[in-house]
Amino acid sequence: MTGRVHSWDLSTGVDGPGTRFVLFLSGCPLRCLYCANPDTWHMRDGKQATVDEVMAEIEKYRPFITTAGGGVTLTGGEALLQPAFTAAIFRRCKELGLHTALDTSGLLGARATDDLLADTDLVLLDIKSFDVRTYRKLTGGDLAPTLTFATRLDRLGVPVWIRYVLVPGWTDDPAAVDGLGAFLAGLGNVDRVDVLPFHKLGAHKYDALGIPFPLHDTPAPHPNLTERVREQFREHGLRAL
Repeated sequence: MTGRVHSWDLSTGVDGPGTRFVLFLSGCPLRCLYCANPDTWHMRDGKQATVDEVMAEIEKYRPFITTAGGGVTLTGGEALLQPAFTAAIFRRCKELGLHTALDTSGLLGARATDDLLADTDLVLLDIKSFDVRTYRKLTGGDLAPTLTFATRLDRLGVPVWIRYVLVPGWTDDPAAVDGLGAFLAGLGNVDRVDVLPFHKLGAHKYDALGIPFPLHDTPAPHPNLTERVREQFREHGLRAL
């Protein structure tokens, strides 16, 4: 079993509980205007690796991440573009007793088998917008598959952290935020909503690739705006951070 791997890193914070071994897989079907990792868009840009090679790397850090209450997070790109590879890594992680988290847009949620999700302790579900037209303009994709995946995760009882990137002029519409809040409040598996302020930390990658950064002139959200959006989610009974 082989897959295309872009890179890996250790992190704490929004990639799941504790200190995480975060594996970035190559390839993504979306082209989000605010994407911080355009270097992960194409499968061809990744390095081919076997599951054994990935697990050998994870094993080096297993005592540390276990002690730190962490685990392994698969992201990208889009991890579900390589569902069999993702499933194989998670199966091996569970055999080692490691916590697993899947970071996904949900667009390819139908590719996640029930067996894969049974080995998934947490899904970090990126919902880019709750307005269908905005979602299309912002990502180039459709919103419906993500919402379908969200309801499936609820039915299966898989815990979810929602990731919502706050982009001024794009994802700050009060009606759309309220609509998403109401949708999420109807699910029983949403542990928290992470409102992530838009940033330009990946802008240099666009320069290196020779492509324009679409939101170059978009400012980061003011802290007051970020708090307003978090409060809107809280009004729906959600824990927003």
